[in-house]
Amino acid sequence: MKAHLDPARPEHALTRTALRATGRHDILLFLLVSTIASTAGIQAWQTLINNFAVESAHLGADAIGFVQSIREVPGFLSMLVIYVLLILSEQRAASLSILVLGIGLAATGYFPSFWGLTATTLIMSTGFHYYEPLNQSLTLQHFNTFEAPVVLSRIRAVGALANIAVGILIYFMADAMGYKGMFALVGAAVAMVGLWGLCKKPCETNVAPQKKKMYLRRKYWLYYLLTFLEGSRRQIFIVFAVYLLVKKFDYSIQSITILFVINNAINYFLNPMIGRAINRFGERQLLSIEYAGMIVVFLVYAYTDSHIIAGTMFVLDYLLFNFNVGVRTYYQKIAAPEDMASGMAMGFTINHIAAVVVPVLGGILWMVDYKIPFFIGVGLGIVSLAFTQLIRTPAKAQA
Repeated sequence: MKAHLDPARPEHALTRTALRATGRHDILLFLLVSTIASTAGIQAWQTLINNFAVESAHLGADAIGFVQSIREVPGFLSMLVIYVLLILSEQRAASLSILVLGIGLAATGYFPSFWGLTATTLIMSTGFHYYEPLNQSLTLQHFNTFEAPVVLSRIRAVGALANIAVGILIYFMADAMGYKGMFALVGAAVAMVGLWGLCKKPCETNVAPQKKKMYLRRKYWLYYLLTFLEGSRRQIFIVFAVYLLVKKFDYSIQSITILFVINNAINYFLNPMIGRAINRFGERQLLSIEYAGMIVVFLVYAYTDSHIIAGTMFVLDYLLFNFNVGVRTYYQKIAAPEDMASGMAMGFTINHIAAVVVPVLGGILWMVDYKIPFFIGVGLGIVSLAFTQLIRTPAKAQA
């Protein structure tokens, strides 16, 4: 007997029995394990990199900004993943990306210099930025518009749990293992997941064949614009929020780790709620909350002299960033099924156009006044909030 699936409650369609019946259990397992590796790897890099750059590589804000811009170059070129799919299936391409991410991460600690950090960052980032659009494309292809917000949020929640484990590991082992050991340990673990995925048989499910070419469509213009603004805002958080805590408020690697553990603990419980909230209230409402909160956070970054308030804003900033899943689910609701792979690849490239420029420009402006990058963030928040009000989705999505 088939279980009754209430379309108003997508979690009913995501039980193990229902997933096995529709042939989607294997693809969800693959996405969960691969995303755990990807998020844990990039979490370790983000936790360690600022202290590593300052203490071991002795880099200033301008040099760190340049390295961060290099990190975003593969994201800018992620649209080329479409051509990789002419040779490999999406699952195998995703696994290969995880393997490259692990190799780059493991090598980072062995090259404590500007050019060494630039090279290992480029390798690590290529793996991470090619995996992300493939991950999103596979999710949007295999799960319908009711299920996708819940699946995306669940995957993020499990990723947050893995990040907590990484944070605890770094907190207790950083002094004993040093930067070289920590980068090598986490990188090796990530690479092993990539090898597991390459050895795994691709899952066979009934999805629409994807168009394997690059193109922009006028009807998706709002998705492209929100994706571009999101990429700009993300860089200010990733590069300058953490650097502010380390440089101005003297946060140690243990303190930064504690903040990331707190963030991920909150996100573990919050992310499933975000998925359900999107189904109940819609993308426009959730994204409006994110961008309004972002304006407040960046203003506080610019003016606070309290390390406690700055750390609190960092947690709030990280929390709000999870709402951006609404940009992807908005695209799923307005796009043709065959446009998922190309749309995610093009969106990821657009997301990183400003990301290549913002870290370098922000690093230069930081040298003039550290508040300027955060004022730019406030402006991005205002523009994002305004355009979010134009979001319109079908009155009732197909379950």
